Amino acid sequence: MPGRATDPHPAKEIMSTQPSAPFDKPAEFHVYDTTLRDGAQQEGLRLSVQDKLQIAGYLDELGVDYIEGGWPGANPNDTAFFAAATSGELVLKNATLTAFGFTRRVGGKAADDPLTAALRDSGAGVACVVAKSHDQHVLRALRTTLQENLAMVTDTVAHLVAEGQRVFLDCEHFFDGFRENKAYATEVVRAATEAGAEVAVLCDTNGGMLPPWVGDIVAEVAETTGAKVGIHAHNDSGCAVANTMAAVDAGAMHVQGTINGYGERTGNADLLPVVANLELKYGWQLLPAGSLAEATRLSHAIAEVTNVPPSNRQPYVGLSSFAHKAGLHASAIKVDPNLYQHVDPALVGNDMRMLVSDMAGRANIQIKGEELGFDLSDRDLAAKITDKVKEREAAGYTYEGADASFELMLRAELDQLPEFFVARSWRVFTQSIHGHADDRHEVDTEATMRLEAGGSTIRVVGEGNGPVNALDHALRQALLPSYPAVERFELSDYRVRILDQGHGTDATIRVLIQTTDGLRSWTTVGVGQNVIEASWEALAEAYSYGLLHA
Repeated sequence: MPGRATDPHPAKEIMSTQPSAPFDKPAEFHVYDTTLRDGAQQEGLRLSVQDKLQIAGYLDELGVDYIEGGWPGANPNDTAFFAAATSGELVLKNATLTAFGFTRRVGGKAADDPLTAALRDSGAGVACVVAKSHDQHVLRALRTTLQENLAMVTDTVAHLVAEGQRVFLDCEHFFDGFRENKAYATEVVRAATEAGAEVAVLCDTNGGMLPPWVGDIVAEVAETTGAKVGIHAHNDSGCAVANTMAAVDAGAMHVQGTINGYGERTGNADLLPVVANLELKYGWQLLPAGSLAEATRLSHAIAEVTNVPPSNRQPYVGLSSFAHKAGLHASAIKVDPNLYQHVDPALVGNDMRMLVSDMAGRANIQIKGEELGFDLSDRDLAAKITDKVKEREAAGYTYEGADASFELMLRAELDQLPEFFVARSWRVFTQSIHGHADDRHEVDTEATMRLEAGGSTIRVVGEGNGPVNALDHALRQALLPSYPAVERFELSDYRVRILDQGHGTDATIRVLIQTTDGLRSWTTVGVGQNVIEASWEALAEAYSYGLLHA
């Protein structure tokens, strides 16, 4: 195995567009995903069998080598997943399905152990067996001897190999165990390898390691045992991806992680930046050709299934990964986008975004205008719009998170904004009705609106479960006869922020409304000292923008 590099990326190489690596890609290298098992242990994350099948399909499309499906025999959901996956409901083109399980029980035999049998009978081509490698966990958690734990490892691995399965061994708490009792932790790796395990995966189960520690230990284990070693890192110290990279530099040929960094506590190593680093920085081909360019789409698709909102700040695939706000950045990007971007966003299926805010300079506005299809090369015009943005932001508006409102403002300044409707008046009435025998009371909200649309003046009444909902119903009702497209509009998010909290109930309020038509989403902003007034402004702009692009 190659030794650990002291300086894999010299300073002079950082600005280079050519990938560099401390050594060539190993002849065998595994990208192993554990989203469906370890990732599913994240607090609040629940995956049905159908959810797992759908995510497995996305993982296979990404092109990972192994998909760990769960722990058959340990819980009904995982058992049902393997039954479905191996009966034809899941067809894998790139990945190998892997089943996870524990070594046989203390004092028993692997051939007679029910959970070992579940691994054997899962239909998965690979079994990933987890074993204790920290002596204190053996003595105090398993409550057995160190020798019996080694026998459990040897017996389980040898039995599964004899039954025709490939076996990887997850060495639980390996790094902490190595620091406490190096000889014993290393012996677990030897026992597994001699019994037929293809890879000994060194696990930072508590997530407390730092990259130099990981690199030193991985290099020593690889050298002294001759085993093929892997890395499984948790993120409790904020170093899971860095620890994974350090392990690879030290000789690991197998990396484990989860999509979007899912996992218990602070999560696992995010597999997407790990793979992107190895492909784009080291120049190693790990995924099928073109698959990395689907990373952003697949990351967000999996987030939809898990119902865990994706982090905008996630490396490579986050919405903000290639977003630029400062005017200094924008000026440089006009010359060459690579001056403020470490890779081309298209390589991971992402895109550069120019944010518009009170920090924006003329270059920001010009680039943002170009994104939207407007020619703002006229310096005076760009300066005028920049001043308008700064003035509006000083009043409480925000455009970096409300691109739709920015486009409407830009079109208005350029006299290119169609007038779809004009609201002449609106009011909202809320009443609380008491008097029920069981002391319950009801709250009714009604919005009355008069507006002009399609050449007609319309008066409508809308009811809702709150003022904004009632206004939305009334506006939709008024616009439908002239603009049937509004039937598809749906408010998907509503956020309120108090801007000057010291003013109490008469403070300035900012409202952000996210709307979708099923195909795209957009965000609009409204500001006022009345939360309903601010909400109406954001709501009206949401419908205007939607109609503009319908």
